[in-house]
Amino acid sequence: MCILRIKNCTQYHHHNLQARAEMLGLFLYKKNSMENLESLKENVSIFLPENGLEEKLKLAKKENRKLRIKLGFDPTAPDLHLGHAVVLKKLKQFQDLGHQIVILVGSFTAQIGDPTGKNKSRKPLNVDDVKTNAETYINQLSKIIDVEKAEIVYNSDWLDCLPFTEVIQLLSKVTVAQLMHRNDFNKRFTENTPIAMHELVYPILQAFDSVQIKADIEMGGTDQLFNCTMGRQLQEVNGDVAQIVICMPLLRGTDGKEKMSKSLNNIIGLTDKPTEMFGKTMSIPDDLLIEYLTLATDFSISEKEELTRQLEEGENPMNIKKIIAKNIITQYHSVEFAEDAEQFFNNQFQKRNDENRIFETIKIETLDLVSSSLLEVCHLLKSDFSKSAVRRLIESGAVQINGEKFVDPLHCFKLVSETKIKIGKRDFFQLV
Repeated sequence: MCILRIKNCTQYHHHNLQARAEMLGLFLYKKNSMENLESLKENVSIFLPENGLEEKLKLAKKENRKLRIKLGFDPTAPDLHLGHAVVLKKLKQFQDLGHQIVILVGSFTAQIGDPTGKNKSRKPLNVDDVKTNAETYINQLSKIIDVEKAEIVYNSDWLDCLPFTEVIQLLSKVTVAQLMHRNDFNKRFTENTPIAMHELVYPILQAFDSVQIKADIEMGGTDQLFNCTMGRQLQEVNGDVAQIVICMPLLRGTDGKEKMSKSLNNIIGLTDKPTEMFGKTMSIPDDLLIEYLTLATDFSISEKEELTRQLEEGENPMNIKKIIAKNIITQYHSVEFAEDAEQFFNNQFQKRNDENRIFETIKIETLDLVSSSLLEVCHLLKSDFSKSAVRRLIESGAVQINGEKFVDPLHCFKLVSETKIKIGKRDFFQLV
């Protein structure tokens, strides 16, 4: 009797410990799951449907599989910038949790031209441009995501060989009325601005990509909401489980007006030199500080809150900009480069004496000019700027030769040794 009681007590104790362990495990799982969910939701502008992420995560656990998360891009311009990084860093979070990132290169759709946000047709790219730009993109992606673990696919693999009969069937799944719900199409239609047929086809082809790769989630900026939603529709028509859509906010460029875009010369590129990154960050308007702090840095939530509090209590915005600039450089270069960039900035721009400034030396023979217009020379020195952008700089009084301001783009001068040329706020050149 006694032995039996002890045995039963031991069994009870064992079962009790087991139950407690299971409960603790369940608690920790739920706690970690909640923390992961909150982390994944941070900074997201749009979930479609609203509770879609929770449902997809539950489905993945139930089916014991990775979620397939799609990010598509048309390799139109080969340079990634902080605006792209907003979405890429969210992708990295999913990747770190063990899910499958699918990078879809629009090798076919880039030859059409994405009309999103445009008031006229976008110029399509040729095959060689697409290939070159795609390679550059993928190399730059490695600054944020693990490219080796990502699945990289090209939509030309299936769109190039799609029979025309299937194209017609695909187009039959979408009505013109649905396409006209897209803001840019609707705007152009009401303004009698031409809309070419290939532009209407573009979002349908992008949506078909989601069907092909069996996407669980599609990510993009808020400007891609319509295209991503179209993916949900085609998946449902195809009898598949519809992807959810996660849209990240669009980071405004250094001008503080438009979204970051290379065509607007308002970007901070992921491959920019540390000094360039620092200078560009310091040039952003003060009212963009919270936006950059939130979207461009990798500070913790508590650190962001503390810096926001300091701003609200009257901290000099320049000091906060320096902190943000150093954080950005640390992400894409190193702490050492960030410290050096700050020192360079202090010497170059905060000490108003030209003797302390570092001028980039340019050999006159490399310009292959004896004399020329100010516009031509400045464009050669600032080749990353378009001629029209350089012209605007000159006309606004942002160009100096040997300390003298010139506002005529056609002003001709001889290129002689020791000539100092200042272009904008951050670029100093000396001819030798």
